[in-house]
Amino acid sequence: MPSFTYRITKYDPADRDEHGSYVGAEDTVSDHGPVEAAYLGAVTAFAEATGIDRLDVREPQVAGPVSFGREPAVEGDGLAGLFPPDLEGFHDGATVSLTVALELVRAMLRDNGVWCRLEVEDAFTVHVGWDQYLYVGSDRPCEEALTRTRALGLFPERLPVSPYAAELDEEPGEQRPADGDFWELVRRRVGEGRAALLEERHVANASRWHRLTEHNLDEVRARLAPRACVAVWPDLLTDIDSVLADLPDEGLVEFVREDGKDEGGRITSAIADASEYEAAAAWLAGARAAAALRPYEDGDQPLLTAVLPDADGVLRARWRTEQTPGDRDWAFLKKLRRGQVVTGTVAHIASFGVTFVDIGGFTAMINLPELSRDHVDHPSDVVAVGQEVTAVILDVDMSRERVSLSLKALEEPVEAREEPVEALEEPVKTTKDPAEAPEAPTGTRWRPGS
Repeated sequence: MPSFTYRITKYDPADRDEHGSYVGAEDTVSDHGPVEAAYLGAVTAFAEATGIDRLDVREPQVAGPVSFGREPAVEGDGLAGLFPPDLEGFHDGATVSLTVALELVRAMLRDNGVWCRLEVEDAFTVHVGWDQYLYVGSDRPCEEALTRTRALGLFPERLPVSPYAAELDEEPGEQRPADGDFWELVRRRVGEGRAALLEERHVANASRWHRLTEHNLDEVRARLAPRACVAVWPDLLTDIDSVLADLPDEGLVEFVREDGKDEGGRITSAIADASEYEAAAAWLAGARAAAALRPYEDGDQPLLTAVLPDADGVLRARWRTEQTPGDRDWAFLKKLRRGQVVTGTVAHIASFGVTFVDIGGFTAMINLPELSRDHVDHPSDVVAVGQEVTAVILDVDMSRERVSLSLKALEEPVEAREEPVEALEEPVKTTKDPAEAPEAPTGTRWRPGS
């Protein structure tokens, strides 16, 4: 983060109580006039002093409904005229001119349903907080900009850090990237009929949906916005009545609706609470298929989640998705390596000869030939359910989410386990009649001659 951070407000520091709260007469909303212009002038002054004319959008979000690519932007969201109706170009990491950045600041000062961080890595930041509090960071003191800000009638104060700085370590665990292994896994799930929908969120609080098939997966992937969060879901239900019959008594529900083919087959979603179920039912009427998804903590979770990395494969987006069991498996598998020795508990022995072992919440497998260097007819000859075993990892397949183990790899070779052959005092005669063969000396392996 930049070394110099300033809080800029229209509030005179003299008008504060002993707790630091403002008690003056200034309104806490934008005046849409000279004071708002002064804020924008201050941002311009600091940008010029830092040598900045372009900024990156970070973690953008909107409030209220957004209809991507189908209707004009919702009136009052502050983005009309800045971005196309589908908000192309308004995503994490998008670079905008200082002019557009100032308009985004204006929309945030007016609380017009949009928010984002505006940053240039380690050099410059602009964050807008509640009640007309503006935070500007720079990698230099910007004394001239401070003078200009005061001349505009605003009050800059030095702070250690912006309260809206990204808290990079606030979420536990590692974020899963939507890399090649992820998409291969998605392809397998789609082919198996276990997945059908992809939810794309490149602006917080708004989603767009894509139906997946084995044939269009690459095309859908190519259309996703940079650094988007994605979630993979099972298919929608065609029985709309069953969707409505299973609604919770309270809490928010996200309704997902697929139009009929005559309407283009679009998939849209809307969030409602129990008081809006009647309107939601009317909205779902005539849908080809639908779903009612409750928040993750209530049990409705996607199959997989991930965040798109940049073109070079590096995950720079700071989004954090809600971890699903599949994501936790990925995080666990990512720590495993071939040749690593692990300890687990035999969880199940399949009739077809595969042994399944729990290695810390993930089920790995041991194929029959890997149970022992000796011949084994059935796994039960070597292991039992509930038995603790130590094994070597043979392979970690991230795209299939499989781990192969071997008990045999930890055993001594057969030759090392056999007794050494003792030297004979005199050569052994060979004979074609086994009955004439001499008695084998102790400690040797006797093989009749031919």
